[in-house]
Amino acid sequence: MSEDLKDRAVITSDDSREYLTFTLGDEEYGIDILNVQEIRGYDAVTKIANSPDYIKGVINMRGVIVPIIDMRLKFHLGQVEYNQFTVVIILNISGRVIGMVVDGVSDVVALKGEQIRPAPEFGAVLDTAYIDGLATLDERMVIVVDIEKLMTSGDMGLVDRIQNEST
Repeated sequence: MSEDLKDRAVITSDDSREYLTFTLGDEEYGIDILNVQEIRGYDAVTKIANSPDYIKGVINMRGVIVPIIDMRLKFHLGQVEYNQFTVVIILNISGRVIGMVVDGVSDVVALKGEQIRPAPEFGAVLDTAYIDGLATLDERMVIVVDIEKLMTSGDMGLVDRIQNEST
């Protein structure tokens, strides 16, 4: 179950951006499709000693060692049993390949800037520093996550922010 998303157009003619939406528990999240490399089923991982609980381990993907992050654990949503519907979204963040485990992938949606409302300062499961906003699509609410900011945050320790800065 591999799906290459590199060839998709990401900016549509009406100045909207495309987001891949996925579910964690009862909530739906969206991330910029530009960061998505591929979508695959969950495979066994190699555990790494002394890593945080949300880092499930690593996989070897075509010669690249990819850390796998369980987003349920990262967002403190509790454990879930992995099954045939469990999905790993492979991301390319600042030149680093990272996999994130989610309950399922919904679809790709185009959102205009005015459709995304600012996140509230309270009550969010996720630190609002990583939320770009909330979008309403038909009858559903999508939490738009700045996945690059989240994965490059100091507490994740996965991507060196200084890579892109000149010294």
